[in-house]
Amino acid sequence: MHLFTVGVNHTTAPISIREHVAFQNEHLGLALRDLTTHHGVREAAILSTCNRTELYCNTENPQLALDWLAKYHSLQPLNIQPYMYTLPQQDAVKHAFRVAAGLDSMVLGEPQILGQFKQAVKIAEHAGTLGTLLHKLFQRTFAVAKEVRTNTNIGASSISMAAASVKLAQRIFGNLHGRKVLFIGAGEMIELCAEHFTAQKPASITIANRTLERGAELAQRIGASAILLADLPDRLAEFDIVVTSTASQLPIVGLGMVERAIKARKRRPMFMVDLAVPRDIEPEAAELDDVFLYTVDDLAQIVQEGLGNRQEAAIDAEIIINVRVENFMHWLQTRDAVPTIRALRDHAERLRRNELEKAQKLLARGEDPATVLEALSSALTNKLLHGPSHALNNSNGDDREQLEILLRQLYQIHL
Repeated sequence: MHLFTVGVNHTTAPISIREHVAFQNEHLGLALRDLTTHHGVREAAILSTCNRTELYCNTENPQLALDWLAKYHSLQPLNIQPYMYTLPQQDAVKHAFRVAAGLDSMVLGEPQILGQFKQAVKIAEHAGTLGTLLHKLFQRTFAVAKEVRTNTNIGASSISMAAASVKLAQRIFGNLHGRKVLFIGAGEMIELCAEHFTAQKPASITIANRTLERGAELAQRIGASAILLADLPDRLAEFDIVVTSTASQLPIVGLGMVERAIKARKRRPMFMVDLAVPRDIEPEAAELDDVFLYTVDDLAQIVQEGLGNRQEAAIDAEIIINVRVENFMHWLQTRDAVPTIRALRDHAERLRRNELEKAQKLLARGEDPATVLEALSSALTNKLLHGPSHALNNSNGDDREQLEILLRQLYQIHL
């Protein structure tokens, strides 16, 4: 079994790179089946969030996964290679544990990543691309994440992207009571943001979504109204605060749309937060006067607030993870020995059956049972010990000494 993690995250690549290798959940199943069927990867799962895209693979050659990732997204491997990391075996295990526990997140200790990780594994299960190795890895991963959450304060004082968005808006507008807020999308991240902004009691909240039904469901829960994405060009100018997070592969809010909105607002500022990867708002909009546009990478400074307490908890979390990594590697090493153990048992079973058949024939001819049993036990002993004895007799020097030590350990011989 050869475990590798191939990926890119917020520490190795800017959003302009990450957005080109991101996956939509609805396409992950087909992508995984393609990777494991045609590209030399036996098992695979893909974790794709705004901060990372990672392939967890059982393969002898991780370069195959990297080449597939580039090909799938119509990229040249050399263009993304400088931003990618490849983690083998123990490093891959530790990385999975740290990611699920929130230790590798932009927001140290944030809890959303665990749910995203579980969703990624669920998709891989449905796609049929998990085997013994990855099933065990993810089972242990989620158990470790739970242990870290239970036994440390890693999640204490954690400032989420949603909370950071509110803090930024307050720095620009101060009190949000008179402000009109627009959320584009209706997924989990938008729902989290809506909860934080609703608590500030803005003048109004509107949900814009591709389907009105989905947007209306969220709007009803938070006391907002819902519109279609198609209405954005005519409605954008109404809003002081725009927060967007969709799974669109192309920008939803273009530069021209923002320019027209700012003109209609008569230079009143517009605060925009793009939490999507790939981005929902064309980045050139940030260059416009009176537009304050932030991406997930721009929020990094704010989410560091309260970091001191979480860093202390992270030390305890790392201790837990290191122990659990050693436990998993021990399991993995025993799995590597399974073929040899199976072959050894098969060899012994063949010897047993052969000698048993001989004994049964002798008994059928009326031979003395005690004599037959003695011959059976003697023959089995000789044949089972023939290999080790032959190897010992034909070894010399240091090889012979090491073999003697090994045999004494195997057979628990105390001289």
